[in-house]
Parts: sequence; structure tokens; C-alpha cells
Amino acid sequence: MRLELSWPLLGLLLCAGLSASEEFLVEISGTTVTITCPLIEGDIKWESHGGKAGTSNDRKYIITDHDSSPANLSCFVNDGKRHHLYLNARVCANCEELDVLTVTGIIAADLLITLGVLILVYYLSKGRKGRASSGPAPRPRGQKMQRPPPVPNPDYEPIRKGQREVYAGLEPRGF
Repeated sequence: MRLELSWPLLGLLLCAGLSASEEFLVEISGTTVTITCPLIEGDIKWESHGGKAGTSNDRKYIITDHDSSPANLSCFVNDGKRHHLYLNARVCANCEELDVLTVTGIIAADLLITLGVLILVYYLSKGRKGRASSGPAPRPRGQKMQRPPPVPNPDYEPIRKGQREVYAGLEPRGF
């Protein structure tokens, strides 16, 4: 019983420990990438190892006209505390960001239109039940029709005594 009570406490401690970790904040808008360093105190400097150079002001490093090529960045203070970031972000100039409300509205409208078409087809086809039938044509009721005899199948013709040469090729062969 005591162990069951400790699991939620352990989960809470793990979540608190994970949220306290220092992470970079990356914002992408069009072809501009803004990176915020997790360091808070001191004179923060940026270093770019390959990739496109950018401008920095305090904690932010801004790359304008980013061409989606990977960049290796690091931010540090003079006392030696350094954070590294490998940035592999895809950007495009003509992209539009959609918020969650817009996407939800598009999906809801699509579902409502589909449901409306479904109901419309149902009610339009409901009145046509007696008019068209997919079954065979009805027979006249006045007289009974007699069926003709079945057509014999030539593949299953019985063997006659004088005609064995037709079936001579069907004998088993020796190997």
C-alpha cells in the first residue's frame, strides 16, 4: 500500500526535474530563425561553427535569410559555462502558420459538409425505392413456363466404345 502512494510522488519529482533543465528556445518565422540562449547571467557571447552567420543581442541570436542548412552554434559566458546547439531547421519564404483554431475549423467544416452530402443522398434515394429494381425481369403470372433441357457440355462427353482415340492422349506416361 505504501509503494502505491510513492509512485505519483516519484512522477511529480521527475516532471519537476525535467522542467528545470536548461534548453534553447528556437523561433522560426518565414526564413528568420531566432535562438534564445538558456544562460541568464553574465555577458553572453555566441559562436557559429559553420553555417550562416547571424546577429546577436544579449541572449538572442538571429539568423536572417536562413537557407535550411545545418548550423552548429554555441553560447557561452566568460567563466566557461557553454551550451551547444545543432540546428537543422527547414524554413520556407511562402509558408503560412495556422493556429489550432483555424485547423479545427477546417476539419469541422469538412465533416459538416460531408455529413450534409450524406443526408442529401439518403433522402433523395429514399423516394426511388419502388421505381427501379436491380433484380431480373418479372415473369408473367398467367401460365407456367417450362424450362428447356440443359445443354450438354462437350468437355464431359461420355466415352463411346468406337471413339477411344479422342481420349488416347490422357493415359499416364512413364518417366
